[in-house]
Amino acid sequence: MVRALVRDTAKERGFDPGAGVLTTEFAELRDDPAIGVVAEVMGGIEPAGTHVLELLAARKPVVTANKQLVARRGAELFEAAASAGVQLRFEASVCAAIPVIKVLREALVVTNVHRVLGIVNGTTNFILTEMEGGATFDEALAEAQRQGFAEADPTDDLSGADAAAKMAILATIAFGSRVTLEDVQYQGLEELPPGLPAAARELEMVVRLVGAATLLDDEVDVRVRPALVDRHHPLAAIEGAFNAVMLQGDAIREITLEGPGAGGSETASAVVADMVSIIGTTGTGFLHNDPCWRTLERMPPGNLRSPFYVHLEVDDQPGVLADVSQRLAAHDVSVARLTQVPARAGATLHVVLHEAPQREVDAALAEIAQLPQVHGAPSVLPVVSDRGVVELGWA
Repeated sequence: MVRALVRDTAKERGFDPGAGVLTTEFAELRDDPAIGVVAEVMGGIEPAGTHVLELLAARKPVVTANKQLVARRGAELFEAAASAGVQLRFEASVCAAIPVIKVLREALVVTNVHRVLGIVNGTTNFILTEMEGGATFDEALAEAQRQGFAEADPTDDLSGADAAAKMAILATIAFGSRVTLEDVQYQGLEELPPGLPAAARELEMVVRLVGAATLLDDEVDVRVRPALVDRHHPLAAIEGAFNAVMLQGDAIREITLEGPGAGGSETASAVVADMVSIIGTTGTGFLHNDPCWRTLERMPPGNLRSPFYVHLEVDDQPGVLADVSQRLAAHDVSVARLTQVPARAGATLHVVLHEAPQREVDAALAEIAQLPQVHGAPSVLPVVSDRGVVELGWA
């Protein structure tokens, strides 16, 4: 028995679904004993959440591609699945056809994964790649919409909310501890410094929207932000609407999974694969169990260490660099590389900092923003690189 819940059964679909397949009544799916597994691809929190809970209570396994639902209400959904003794699978909710959830929950189930680093939104990655080629942000977004990589309303993608939900799910599974969307700090593409792609090119880097989940000393930090990625780093090679996730752990050292991350056929592939897995493991699979088994503290947001890139608009006059360096040094933050570009109202400084705690960088920049020679608030982005400053030629 195959049924599909739709808003309008009379809508033209370009194919014949067959007599009796389409319905506008949810109860016809929930209450039909001939239906053994249901895929939820409607999106949104409601009514999708209520539908999924009712299906699980009716002892029907569910496959979902709904990242926001899993990230926000995962505990409730897993409890319902466990109570009913059925599976809840959600591979398609993160990175479409890349089987990162399956790898984490099965192949790496006993591995101590301590970091997940990735490009998990194909829309923003496509836009940033187009901008590297010279397109403006608006031109790149329009092209992403034309090719079907961006929705008519791309707010969740551009704000970082889509990537944040995915990182919450990945962190939950990787670390075995509940991470919700509210635990994720995220920033999108709305406030990128002007000329950033060109500046990154000068620094032998590229701009990417990077999600990072870190487990350190039993504390968890999960965030999504634009970052400058060293061209020698694996994530720098991820272009267009592709995604990549790097898993780092004690036993595996590092594994990178890469593939298309935006597109209907890729998501459909993951949904169907989960349905086949449920059919093949009914009564014996373990994936219906909640992956959370411990409680971890949230890392104070300023504790995470990283190299950083800083964009400053300043007066083009003697002493500015000395004043900036002095404020950084007072917080034990040192400069790895600095380039200066003439600007209409002065000069633009592109500064790369050595690794330092976020709180010290933020404190120094707050002081720098008060200098009379500095125009506006500095912009700061993390730098992603496996090479030290000597290897980068910045020592």
